[in-house]
Amino acid sequence: MKTIGLIGGMSWESSSEYYRLVNELVRERVGGLSSARCVLYSVDFAEVEAMQSEGRWDEAGRLLADVARSLESAGADFLVLCTNTMHKVASAIEDAVAVPLLHLGDTTARAVLAEGVTKVGLLGTAFTMEQSFYRDRLSSHGLEVIVPEAEDRELIHRVIYEELCLGIVREESRAAYQGVVDRLVERGAEGVILGCTEIELLLRQEDVAVPAFPTTRLHSEAAVAAALASTAG
Repeated sequence: MKTIGLIGGMSWESSSEYYRLVNELVRERVGGLSSARCVLYSVDFAEVEAMQSEGRWDEAGRLLADVARSLESAGADFLVLCTNTMHKVASAIEDAVAVPLLHLGDTTARAVLAEGVTKVGLLGTAFTMEQSFYRDRLSSHGLEVIVPEAEDRELIHRVIYEELCLGIVREESRAAYQGVVDRLVERGAEGVILGCTEIELLLRQEDVAVPAFPTTRLHSEAAVAAALASTAG
């Protein structure tokens, strides 16, 4: 079994889901007392959030590149960046290490296409929804990506940072998110990407009428598949 290097802490609420999922999935697939071989480096999200809000992306890239090198030195065979937004600096991470980065955009796009969906709504932080780095990665796989209107984007972003990253889950926020998804469906979305790892704490498949693509779970499943594939190889 390969060792998974988890770049976490953005936020720790969702990183704990990654840790739980990769271990549960290994136990399910291998059996017995098996658990994932993994190394987790959890950063201080307050520092990263300040870099995000102030546009200091190069600095954030250097920080996560240092984290990646630490995980490689600790024995990680490949890396998983446990956040959608920080894939904006994925290239800085990839350039810093010799081991591969399992890109969340690619994992998500493959899952969407496997369901026969070609036009998909994207929920995430304002950075993920409004900047091109994530949408372009999805579009490179042939997907048509639409994002909520400005007012809805503001709502999605606010709930992520002011509630979900703090472990707060409110029914009224779930209902508000459902309304956003409904409006995306009215605009032609055939499915919706839960493109922020914290959103899965709030919204589930049963909460929406179209296929939902939970990026944390999809990424964790891909990581475990990659880790276990080495056993057969």
